[in-house]
Amino acid sequence: MSDTPTAAPVLYSGDRLTQARAFAGLTDEALRVRAIRAARDKDAEDLWALTLACLSSDTSAGVRVSPHTLRAYKTGVKVLLEHACTHAWNLTHPGRREPALYVASLSASGLKPATVQARVAAACALYRALRWAGATDADPFGDVKRPKDRTKGIVKNPPYRADFVQAMLAEADAQEAVLVLLLTHAGLRIAEALAVEWGNIDLRRRRLLVAHGKGDKARIVPLSAKLREALEALKAETVSTPTSRLFSFSAYSSAYERLQKLALKCGREHEFRGFHAGRKYAGTQLYAAVKDFTRVAGFLGHEQVDTTRRYVELPEDDLDEVMEGFV
Repeated sequence: MSDTPTAAPVLYSGDRLTQARAFAGLTDEALRVRAIRAARDKDAEDLWALTLACLSSDTSAGVRVSPHTLRAYKTGVKVLLEHACTHAWNLTHPGRREPALYVASLSASGLKPATVQARVAAACALYRALRWAGATDADPFGDVKRPKDRTKGIVKNPPYRADFVQAMLAEADAQEAVLVLLLTHAGLRIAEALAVEWGNIDLRRRRLLVAHGKGDKARIVPLSAKLREALEALKAETVSTPTSRLFSFSAYSSAYERLQKLALKCGREHEFRGFHAGRKYAGTQLYAAVKDFTRVAGFLGHEQVDTTRRYVELPEDDLDEVMEGFV
């Protein structure tokens, strides 16, 4: 007699590991039936919970998948399910041409290639979870062609300009100043910046430990004089209320709102483009000083130097002096 599910797994009520255990702890048959039922009903809540459990327990990043990636995946799963409902998809046995039509519809709706790619990545994550649960063998997006963006990222979203960074720092409070400088001087990703604790900082040796970078890789980042000064000021402010974390906020949305309001305070809200332009600022400034992509890659925490090239804006006159000497 095959096992049958006796109770639905508890949806997310703690950390990601708790969520993963709620599903992984089921028998194979119970998990398979649960997943098939969710796919049949196109149950967005249950399918996302299943995807999250798979991402947390059966991928290399595991429970350290970044909150930003999870937000993008959750949105992508929701969009796919809306499309599947509208076009009467059978999720466990999708039509051979349906996935390509889905991608085409995303492009036709006016989404940028990068956004379409993110939606497809989310769809792949959902189907990986369904396969993990034994609900299907289908991998419908495995061979689907994805649109490519021919415009370089450094052109679409260039580094912040120095005068904008200085204007932000001039109006920033102690926490905002440290956050701006962790992005623009230390070159941290926003998730890395928000996770920094005082125990990661060695002001005497001018070093910052990024304990859990992308892919759970650690690295050491040097601290600029201006960043050390900002950290000292923040530390002095928090002496009466000691805490392990630098910031009183930890959510991506809270950090975004703080810097957006800061740009508005400067009268330059139209120049604020999120966090990544700050990281590109750091990469561009460092490359201008060392002229070595390999060293910049290590600083930014990139495995591939080709990735780093997308973070560095080269000046238009970069080759002028070299060309002048041609004979």
